[in-house]
Amino acid sequence: MNNHATEGLVQSLLSLPVFRSEWVLWLLLGLSLLSVAVMVERWYFYRKRKLDFEAVKNDFAKALEKGDFEAAAKVLDKHDTLETNVTLAGLRGYEKGPESVEELIAGALGRGKAEYERRLSVLATLASNCPFIGLFGTVLGIVRSFKEMSKDIAHASAGVMAGIAEALIATAIGLLVAIPAVIAYNVFKGMVKDATTNTDSLTRVLLAELKSAGKSQ
Repeated sequence: MNNHATEGLVQSLLSLPVFRSEWVLWLLLGLSLLSVAVMVERWYFYRKRKLDFEAVKNDFAKALEKGDFEAAAKVLDKHDTLETNVTLAGLRGYEKGPESVEELIAGALGRGKAEYERRLSVLATLASNCPFIGLFGTVLGIVRSFKEMSKDIAHASAGVMAGIAEALIATAIGLLVAIPAVIAYNVFKGMVKDATTNTDSLTRVLLAELKSAGKSQ
């Protein structure tokens, strides 16, 4: 392929819409709205399921010590959280013995964690990929700026600098989308971890009581 054919191919490619940086900016804007929507939805989800864990744990333990499983279930049934829902799933099968309760707890915990972690993968994906999307937009802008400069070097310098400055905005926007996303992801993952830890603590109270009752029989 000679130089003339190569130059013609390059010019043809640069004329395609995909080599314009504007669509990258619109894409980043759309992704930023998606990120905000996920963050608001997850914040509301976790806020709605905020639990005074120590108070619930104490009331639950007192009911179990009295052997009043119905009262213990009522303590849990007042709340719609990972901790209470998983423990309640195990409590409903207490007559089957500790081993069966453990299996019920494991199944409920898997389902509950999946609900708590829903859409967090969206934030993780945006956090890791938006900077590269922004960088891609910057590269496209710089390529087009140098293309314009090649047409008329003497008069294009100011326009080229302006074009490069505009292209760098894509990288800045990419970072602007990614940074809040990674912060929110880490915060929400911490909430899921805390809820899982509390769930383990509350279910152990139930299992300990069931095993103790089994030994005394």
